[in-house]
Amino acid sequence: MGRVKMVVSYDGTNYHGFQRQGELNTIQKTLEETIGRLSDSAVRVHGAGRTDAGVHARGQVVAFDTDWTIPIERVPYAMNALLPEDIAVLSASEVSPDFHPRYSARSKLYSYTIYTGVHRSPFLRRYTYHFARALDVDSMVEAARLFEGTWDFRAFRSSGSPVRSSTRTVYRSELKASGPLLTLWIEADGFLYNMVRIIVGTLIEVGLGKSGPERVTEAILSGDRRLAGPTVPACGLCLECVYYDLQDHESWRDMDCARLTWRSLRRSSVNGT
Repeated sequence: MGRVKMVVSYDGTNYHGFQRQGELNTIQKTLEETIGRLSDSAVRVHGAGRTDAGVHARGQVVAFDTDWTIPIERVPYAMNALLPEDIAVLSASEVSPDFHPRYSARSKLYSYTIYTGVHRSPFLRRYTYHFARALDVDSMVEAARLFEGTWDFRAFRSSGSPVRSSTRTVYRSELKASGPLLTLWIEADGFLYNMVRIIVGTLIEVGLGKSGPERVTEAILSGDRRLAGPTVPACGLCLECVYYDLQDHESWRDMDCARLTWRSLRRSSVNGT
């Protein structure tokens, strides 16, 4: 068959992230073992993003090479019959041999959702960060926009990041409120280690009145990690989509993302997941 591209959705709660780490339970390990059962051979899976432990994905993209004879339209059915319930293949297609889910990507879209209800929700606990204190949402909305542009984001990364450059271009940074949910939608050409989670921690400090929106600009220009906020928990973070072409990108831009997330979370609570 050649190279196969799959879009994968998963609940990352029970996994040590995407990337294989020995015998630890990871998304990559689970996918490779499942594909191996179908192809009767060892397969290496490459992903668009190395989501950390506890981080979710609605639109992770992976690719691998195989010589199996399964019709491409049957691949999601074959995979989902063997995968655990917290991982699902949404689509599969044949791609050119030079396609790489990470290096061929134009940009990635992440969301981070905060649940501001007074009491914790058993149904939202896996997918949101419960933060019950009062927040100045207007100030957070203003501060979120300041991340847009091409900047050196070294103040918004955790130590241990192996990248050569910490400069990234953020195309969109938008905080939206829907009922008790606050969702940051952030799209960039790449992300540093824990970058989104530190950005959200910074926005929360703005919302608490500990600092003003101008602190964002100060932290970016100075590169001082001490001026940024704490790293918030992984549970609220989700890789929403990976963009490879303009048509796919525009179809997502037209969506009301906050309303989409609220509907999906409500649906999850009704289903008891």
